[in-house]
Amino acid sequence: MKRTIRLFFGVILLATASLSAQTTVKMSAVKGNNYGVAYTLPKTSITITATILKTTRTAGEYYQYAERYLNISNPIRQDETIYELTNITSSSKGIPDKGNSFLVEFRSNTTSPFITLTKDGVICAINSDAVFEPKTAEATELQNSAPDVLPNPRTFLSEEILSAGSTAKQAELIAKQIYKLRESKNNILTGEADNMPPDGNAYKIVMDQLTQQEKALTQMFIGQETAETSSVAFTVVPSDKNIDKQVLFRFSKHLGVVPADDLSGAPVYLSLTNKTPIVKPILTPKEEKALAEKFSKGIIYNIPGKANLRISFDSKEFVKKEIDVVQYGQQDVLAEKMFDNNKQPVKVIFFPDLGAIKQIIQ
Repeated sequence: MKRTIRLFFGVILLATASLSAQTTVKMSAVKGNNYGVAYTLPKTSITITATILKTTRTAGEYYQYAERYLNISNPIRQDETIYELTNITSSSKGIPDKGNSFLVEFRSNTTSPFITLTKDGVICAINSDAVFEPKTAEATELQNSAPDVLPNPRTFLSEEILSAGSTAKQAELIAKQIYKLRESKNNILTGEADNMPPDGNAYKIVMDQLTQQEKALTQMFIGQETAETSSVAFTVVPSDKNIDKQVLFRFSKHLGVVPADDLSGAPVYLSLTNKTPIVKPILTPKEEKALAEKFSKGIIYNIPGKANLRISFDSKEFVKKEIDVVQYGQQDVLAEKMFDNNKQPVKVIFFPDLGAIKQIIQ
């Protein structure tokens, strides 16, 4: 049977863009802002992209005569649409965590201190411009491909066929026309045609036209199958708790992607497990006061935790990998005195998607 492949890339726009893809701004600590700069730390979001294959099968008008006249035993016998979940990929990125915004104040005698931020205010660097390396795509983007559209087969039907008194007679005459087209092609190929094409270009045009007519008429018996590949994306922003088999969405072979609460589909599960859980120590009041004092000054940054991410459907694990998750980690602080050197300012570069320190240059 004929199979036409039509590919397109369906995109769902997400409200959160990758921080490292944004332009940056430089904020200087000057007298006008009391030598203070506000910044925000990021938290981790996870984007899950599902690739769906939609196959549409349309029965031919004369499918019941396919075997009798064309010796085709497996024509499409009924119209149907089938969906298949072919792949699931994931990527993580940072989004601004408004609950973790801070103001850092430099000493007035510090030499021209500045902080580089994303346009959303997420910290990228101190006393240094931020240069980001492009991320490697985890999924191959689907390429557009024009469908193989055949002409309307009825435009090739003769008056005899159209006026035939029964469906069986029409099918018989159409089958004879298909065999005549095949014979004409074969005669041209072997050079036995009465009117051979005069040159190579004419030969190609004639053969293409005969092939298109044959395929279009044959479709009336065997039917048509087309396939479309699309994608849909979901975003999950975890808390500091583990996620145990959360239903991300459901999938039905008759409906495709359906909401998580629609029981017409089978569940797609997401699990996220903290590999490095932190046991918070029991502090004395004096220790709590000292810790609060420490975090009241300086630059607070993230130390992300490690997590196992798993995404499964129908007993198949599509995603199984380790990722960094800010919400599973902790925070620490760079002391103010680090930046008091007037002769050689300390530079700190952060991972903007994590808020973690990438490099300290002294």
